[in-house]
Amino acid sequence: MSDDNKFPPENNFPAGYVPPKVWEDTSSGGAFASINKPTAGAQFERELPVGKHPHQLYSLATPNGVKVGIMLEELLAAGHSDAEYDAWLIKINEGDQFGSGFVDINPNSKIPAMMDHAPKGGGEPVRLFESGSILFYLAEKFGAFLPTDVRKRAETMNWAFWQMGAAPYLGGGFGHFYAYAPMKIKYAIDRFSMEVKRQLDVLDKQLANNEFIAGDEYTIADILIFPWYGRLVEGGAYESGEFLQVHSYENVVRWMKMIDARPAVKRGKMVNKAMGDKATQLHERHDASDFETKTQDKLEVAE
Repeated sequence: MSDDNKFPPENNFPAGYVPPKVWEDTSSGGAFASINKPTAGAQFERELPVGKHPHQLYSLATPNGVKVGIMLEELLAAGHSDAEYDAWLIKINEGDQFGSGFVDINPNSKIPAMMDHAPKGGGEPVRLFESGSILFYLAEKFGAFLPTDVRKRAETMNWAFWQMGAAPYLGGGFGHFYAYAPMKIKYAIDRFSMEVKRQLDVLDKQLANNEFIAGDEYTIADILIFPWYGRLVEGGAYESGEFLQVHSYENVVRWMKMIDARPAVKRGKMVNKAMGDKATQLHERHDASDFETKTQDKLEVAE
């Protein structure tokens, strides 16, 4: 049976569409069409700023970006003073991630990216990209939020990798087709809604018998998962709370509220934030006092 008989083109969207033998780049529109290209590499020359602290974070407070801000603030709150950092705003909607300096750190041109200018053992600075890799690196460097017990460590890493593999279904799948695509496609929304609800059920069942994601300890698994699924069950992600009936995942909601109440999490959510309430936007972070004195509302009043 030919594909045309199995999937008649008149049922495609748009009606009559048949994929060509060779794909060509024709912009499909949508919220991020202007910065999406099928090629990699720097598009212009631009050096990145470097501050005074060992860790230089280049990011934006998207779910993936928030993870690193939370991790660094948690390390500082736990007494690791040498985890100090400078956080620089990368405006992805303006294409900052395609500057040569950023691409030197992350050839994939995605936030977050970080440089460690004081790596454990000394030597040349270490470049870091991919949020899971950054959190694992920091956890190992400081011996924090990653258990040393072999079974607890393995369980933490199970959930860390689960998040890195699962989130694209939530963000690039459900979020894109539900909120950002230039047209509503029922099949796509149904497909990714089903997967996101399945993921929420996975978390809900895990949290039914565990205080934290990986057991009885707060770990990088919680920090990685919270910005995506915590925000989702809070109802803020894509304004989809009612659509997905997120309140029904009671264990995830309980866990979300517990994590969200942590002072370091509240600060981390502000780092490199450039949207929403200006009192919670800290475009750049160079000192602990910045949370009190340099939020966007205060800076605008000073002007």
